[in-house]
Amino acid sequence: MIPVLGPLLEVRDLVKHFPIQRGFLRRQAGTVRAVDGVSFDVQRGETFGLVGESGSGKSTVARAILHLEAPTSGSVRFEGEELAALSGEALRRRRRHMQMIFQDPFASLNPRMRVGPIVREPLDIHGIGEPEEREKRVAEILGRVGLEPRSAGRYAHELSGGQRQRVGIARALA
Repeated sequence: MIPVLGPLLEVRDLVKHFPIQRGFLRRQAGTVRAVDGVSFDVQRGETFGLVGESGSGKSTVARAILHLEAPTSGSVRFEGEELAALSGEALRRRRRHMQMIFQDPFASLNPRMRVGPIVREPLDIHGIGEPEEREKRVAEILGRVGLEPRSAGRYAHELSGGQRQRVGIARALA
Protein backbone atom coordinates (compact mmCIF):
# COMPACT_ATOMS: atom_id res chain seq x y z
CA MET A 1 0.00 0.00 0.00
CA ILE A 2 1.26 3.49 -0.86
CA PRO A 3 1.74 5.69 2.22
CA VAL A 4 -1.02 8.26 2.50
CA LEU A 5 -0.12 11.83 3.37
CA GLY A 6 -2.40 13.73 5.67
CA PRO A 7 -4.30 12.63 8.75
CA LEU A 8 -4.38 8.98 9.79
CA LEU A 9 -8.03 9.40 10.81
CA GLU A 10 -10.46 12.06 9.58
CA VAL A 11 -13.90 12.33 11.15
CA ARG A 12 -16.29 14.86 9.61
CA ASP A 13 -19.73 15.81 10.87
CA LEU A 14 -20.27 12.41 12.51
CA VAL A 15 -23.85 11.89 13.63
CA LYS A 16 -25.38 8.92 15.43
CA HIS A 17 -29.03 8.98 16.46
CA PHE A 18 -30.89 6.08 18.04
CA PRO A 19 -34.65 5.71 17.51
CA ILE A 20 -36.93 5.42 20.55
CA GLN A 21 -39.64 2.90 19.77
CA ARG A 22 -42.84 2.40 21.71
CA GLY A 23 -46.02 0.40 21.56
CA PHE A 24 -47.04 -2.93 20.14
CA LEU A 25 -46.12 -1.92 16.58
CA ARG A 26 -42.76 -0.51 17.73
CA ARG A 27 -43.41 2.91 16.19
CA GLN A 28 -40.74 5.52 16.50
CA ALA A 29 -41.69 7.87 19.32
CA GLY A 30 -38.54 9.94 19.35
CA THR A 31 -34.80 9.99 18.86
CA VAL A 32 -31.78 9.96 21.14
CA ARG A 33 -29.17 12.25 19.64
CA ALA A 34 -26.07 10.45 20.97
CA VAL A 35 -23.56 12.17 18.67
CA ASP A 36 -24.31 15.29 16.69
CA GLY A 37 -21.79 16.71 14.23
CA VAL A 38 -18.41 15.63 15.68
CA SER A 39 -15.34 16.44 13.57
CA PHE A 40 -11.63 15.92 14.24
CA ASP A 41 -8.39 14.65 12.71
CA VAL A 42 -5.78 12.36 14.24
CA GLN A 43 -2.30 12.66 12.78
CA ARG A 44 0.16 9.73 12.56
CA GLY A 45 2.05 9.35 15.82
CA GLU A 46 -0.31 11.71 17.63
CA THR A 47 -1.97 10.88 20.93
CA PHE A 48 -5.60 11.95 20.81
CA GLY A 49 -8.01 12.06 23.72
CA LEU A 50 -11.77 12.39 23.50
CA VAL A 51 -13.13 13.59 26.82
CA GLY A 52 -16.57 14.38 28.12
CA GLU A 53 -19.08 13.67 30.82
CA SER A 54 -20.57 10.25 31.30
CA GLY A 55 -23.20 9.69 28.63
CA SER A 56 -21.85 12.40 26.32
CA GLY A 57 -21.26 9.98 23.41
CA LYS A 58 -17.53 9.17 23.61
CA SER A 59 -18.01 5.41 23.25
CA THR A 60 -20.61 5.93 20.55
CA VAL A 61 -18.11 8.03 18.57
CA ALA A 62 -15.54 5.22 18.86
CA ARG A 63 -18.07 2.55 17.88
CA ALA A 64 -19.22 4.64 14.89
CA ILE A 65 -15.62 5.17 13.75
CA LEU A 66 -15.08 1.39 13.72
CA HIS A 67 -18.52 0.89 12.16
CA LEU A 68 -19.56 -1.33 15.05
CA GLU A 69 -22.54 1.05 15.01
CA ALA A 70 -23.51 2.43 11.61
CA PRO A 71 -23.28 6.23 11.72
CA THR A 72 -26.50 8.08 10.93
CA SER A 73 -24.44 10.43 8.76
CA GLY A 74 -21.00 11.90 8.39
CA SER A 75 -17.68 10.71 7.08
CA VAL A 76 -14.96 8.55 8.62
CA ARG A 77 -11.76 8.20 6.62
CA PHE A 78 -8.88 5.99 7.78
CA GLU A 79 -5.62 6.37 5.85
CA GLY A 80 -7.61 8.32 3.25
CA GLU A 81 -10.19 5.55 2.71
CA GLU A 82 -13.88 6.16 3.42
CA LEU A 83 -14.96 3.41 5.83
CA ALA A 84 -18.65 3.67 4.92
CA ALA A 85 -17.74 2.40 1.45
CA LEU A 86 -16.36 -0.83 2.94
CA SER A 87 -18.25 -3.91 4.03
CA GLY A 88 -17.61 -7.55 4.80
CA GLU A 89 -14.05 -8.71 4.26
CA ALA A 90 -12.75 -5.28 3.20
CA LEU A 91 -14.00 -3.71 6.45
CA ARG A 92 -12.63 -6.61 8.48
CA ARG A 93 -9.18 -6.17 6.88
CA ARG A 94 -9.30 -2.44 7.68
CA ARG A 95 -10.23 -3.10 11.31
CA ARG A 96 -6.95 -4.98 11.76
CA HIS A 97 -5.37 -1.53 11.98
CA MET A 98 -7.98 0.01 14.31
CA GLN A 99 -8.80 -1.24 17.80
CA MET A 100 -10.76 -0.09 20.83
CA ILE A 101 -9.50 -0.45 24.37
CA PHE A 102 -12.54 -0.49 26.62
CA GLN A 103 -12.72 1.55 29.81
CA ASP A 104 -13.81 -1.40 31.95
CA PRO A 105 -11.36 -4.19 31.14
CA PHE A 106 -13.12 -6.78 33.28
CA ALA A 107 -16.39 -6.37 31.38
CA SER A 108 -14.57 -6.71 28.03
CA LEU A 109 -12.53 -9.82 28.91
CA ASN A 110 -14.07 -13.27 28.59
CA PRO A 111 -14.01 -14.73 32.13
CA ARG A 112 -13.85 -18.27 30.73
CA MET A 113 -10.67 -17.64 28.74
CA ARG A 114 -7.12 -17.42 30.01
CA VAL A 115 -5.06 -14.33 29.17
CA GLY A 116 -2.96 -16.07 26.49
CA PRO A 117 -5.93 -17.06 24.31
CA ILE A 118 -7.53 -13.62 24.86
CA VAL A 119 -4.43 -11.90 23.47
CA ARG A 120 -3.93 -14.54 20.74
CA GLU A 121 -7.53 -14.38 19.50
CA PRO A 122 -7.00 -11.45 17.06
CA LEU A 123 -3.98 -13.25 15.60
CA ASP A 124 -6.12 -16.37 15.11
CA ILE A 125 -9.04 -14.45 13.62
CA HIS A 126 -6.84 -12.60 11.12
CA GLY A 127 -4.63 -15.62 10.38
CA ILE A 128 -1.45 -13.84 11.41
CA GLY A 129 1.51 -16.20 11.59
CA GLU A 130 1.73 -19.92 12.26
CA PRO A 131 0.50 -21.30 15.64
CA GLU A 132 4.04 -21.45 17.10
CA GLU A 133 4.73 -17.88 15.97
CA ARG A 134 1.48 -16.72 17.57
CA GLU A 135 2.53 -18.12 20.95
CA LYS A 136 5.85 -16.26 20.72
CA ARG A 137 4.05 -13.10 19.67
CA VAL A 138 1.67 -13.34 22.65
CA ALA A 139 4.62 -13.61 25.06
CA GLU A 140 6.33 -10.65 23.35
CA ILE A 141 3.20 -8.49 23.50
CA LEU A 142 2.57 -9.34 27.16
CA GLY A 143 6.11 -8.21 27.90
CA ARG A 144 5.59 -4.97 25.97
CA VAL A 145 2.66 -4.06 28.23
CA GLY A 146 4.52 -5.00 31.41
CA LEU A 147 3.02 -8.43 32.11
CA GLU A 148 5.03 -11.54 32.88
CA PRO A 149 4.79 -14.36 30.30
CA ARG A 150 3.25 -16.59 33.01
CA SER A 151 0.25 -14.22 32.98
CA ALA A 152 -0.81 -16.02 29.80
CA GLY A 153 -2.04 -18.95 31.90
CA ARG A 154 -4.12 -16.87 34.30
CA TYR A 155 -7.78 -15.83 34.16
CA ALA A 156 -8.80 -12.16 34.18
CA HIS A 157 -10.32 -12.42 37.67
CA GLU A 158 -6.88 -13.41 38.98
CA LEU A 159 -5.40 -10.09 37.85
CA SER A 160 -5.55 -6.58 39.31
CA GLY A 161 -7.54 -3.88 37.53
CA GLY A 162 -4.37 -2.39 36.08
CA GLN A 163 -3.20 -5.78 34.84
CA ARG A 164 -6.59 -6.37 33.21
CA GLN A 165 -6.28 -3.02 31.44
CA ARG A 166 -2.88 -4.15 30.16
CA VAL A 167 -4.45 -7.32 28.79
CA GLY A 168 -6.93 -5.14 26.87
CA ILE A 169 -4.05 -3.08 25.50
CA ALA A 170 -2.15 -6.27 24.60
CA ARG A 171 -5.19 -7.59 22.73
CA ALA A 172 -5.46 -4.30 20.80
CA LEU A 173 -1.75 -4.47 19.92
CA ALA A 174 -2.14 -8.06 18.70
